[in-house]
Amino acid sequence: MWLERGGPLSNAKMSNRIQITKVAPSFEELQVGSEISPITKEVTKVQIFMFSAVTWNRHRIHYDSDFAQTHDKLPNVLAQRPLLGSFLAQMLFDWVGEKGKIKRVEWSNRGPAVPDDILTCHGKIVKKCVIDGEHLVELEVWIENQRGEHIVPGKAEVIFSPSS
Repeated sequence: MWLERGGPLSNAKMSNRIQITKVAPSFEELQVGSEISPITKEVTKVQIFMFSAVTWNRHRIHYDSDFAQTHDKLPNVLAQRPLLGSFLAQMLFDWVGEKGKIKRVEWSNRGPAVPDDILTCHGKIVKKCVIDGEHLVELEVWIENQRGEHIVPGKAEVIFSPSS
């Protein structure tokens, strides 16, 4: 990932950029039962609206607070299921880096995520194995809100590149 000091990246000189490198663990270093680095996201109305726009999701519960509260008895507009899944995917991408790839992510929404919620994505290694040459890691993943409620349970599989 590149960060830049002072202005749009397209106008940046190479000396104004800083490369941030995060060293992902190797497959051999991973331990069953270990948790991966969590990420925290704040849900906003603008984020929910923009996600609806980019995914062509016109359901009013994602942009019309009055409709969501009156018609569907919801606390506010709701974050979309795929938006929450993208938070889980970001956590996994941040964790694995260039040492592997995400094979599968599966999740279900069990509670609402609304504007001003602070969501923390978590992952825990539940299995590590080599199958047909693939260095596979299975994880339990979940999102919890600021009240500690697990609103999105799921699982994921990540394939690590063999160490050289």
